[in-house]
Amino acid sequence: MRLLLMSDTHLPKRAKKLPEPLLDEIPRADVVVHAGDWVDTDTLDLLESRSRRLLAVYGNNDGPALRDRLPEVARAELGGLRFGVVHETGPAQGREKRCAERFPDLDVLVFGHSHIPWDTTAPTGLRLLNPGSPTDRRRQPHCTYMTAAVGDGRLSEVALHRLPPR
Repeated sequence: MRLLLMSDTHLPKRAKKLPEPLLDEIPRADVVVHAGDWVDTDTLDLLESRSRRLLAVYGNNDGPALRDRLPEVARAELGGLRFGVVHETGPAQGREKRCAERFPDLDVLVFGHSHIPWDTTAPTGLRLLNPGSPTDRRRQPHCTYMTAAVGDGRLSEVALHRLPPR
């Protein structure tokens, strides 16, 4: 099973549309994961219409229209692993411990908010992934998203993809 992970798209404030390389990945993915801060419902409509399956949450910048359609925390079993998606996880320091305590029933947690790519594993085995942002790099050198594969209870081929400058 192939996964496409993104967060913090912030459309149309940070960009007018999603980058083409990211859009090209959607039909290749069995599951598209979005960890919040969409800002507009058009992007949600687009991903719902193009994705085989969408696992998504709202973020702190998302208003009532998005909050009516999306949960704060999403969970799904994918390829034998228990996935969770949430927008905010708090400061980087102590993140692994804090998330492992908050989500003891998960194997993988996808999150956003910081726009900073993140890939670590808590002592409990919880894998934490932040794909960064495909539209707003903030203090990062590149806009980014992630892909991964999952099957037989294993997460593999986790890759951070850099997008070309706009």
